[in-house]
Amino acid sequence: MSGNDLPGYDKHAYEPFAVTVDLAVFTIRDGTLHVLLVERGEEPYAGRWALPGGFVQPDEAAETAARRELAEETGLADVVGLHLEQLRTYSEPDRDPRMRVVSVAFTALLPDAPEAHGGSDAADARWVPYDRAAGLAFDHDRILADARERVGAKLEYTCLATAFCPSEFTLGELQQVYEAVWGTALDRPNFRRKVLATAGFVEQVAGASRLTGGRGKPAALYRAGTATALHPPLLRPAPEGPSA
Repeated sequence: MSGNDLPGYDKHAYEPFAVTVDLAVFTIRDGTLHVLLVERGEEPYAGRWALPGGFVQPDEAAETAARRELAEETGLADVVGLHLEQLRTYSEPDRDPRMRVVSVAFTALLPDAPEAHGGSDAADARWVPYDRAAGLAFDHDRILADARERVGAKLEYTCLATAFCPSEFTLGELQQVYEAVWGTALDRPNFRRKVLATAGFVEQVAGASRLTGGRGKPAALYRAGTATALHPPLLRPAPEGPSA
């Protein structure tokens, strides 16, 4: 039975509003956290940079819409290793000048992210260092900051960091993920000790190694382990200075 068939129910008694999805898509490039942005090709905010996203169609779920919009606006369809999870809902009445729009925001993580290109209503798409992604359309600066904080927090108590890595990675590459997301340098021996002491975090690939550009011996390769949570958590360093 549809809403139109329910006795005493009038769907026109409520103000209509739209539902959209927005995606904060992160990757690590050259040891730096990057985010995927699109240049808007239509009003409002034509020519401004924004997070990929768009309207949810009547016949699709929010996550389905998120994957569709990512493919349409950036060309990243069926990307191997894409980790997508819901962030939160943004529902401030004036967040979109067109009408009342409620957005379901997602974070997405990609290892070895391919180049992106504009499509649909996006004039361009590109990977931008997180620290240079500012002045975005709508409330996307807030969504992006919330997404970065969520990812940073989850690195402390889950194995999410391996979602930024290729299927086989060195401990140095895993450390780069933490340093890029947290924005701070970590002590290499201490980081290595904590990772290897955490059951199920990573598993060494037998007989595999990779030269890392230095003069030392090749680095051992690892893959994601079977654990999903870190016990104990891998806490980010406390800030230093007067503000701490």
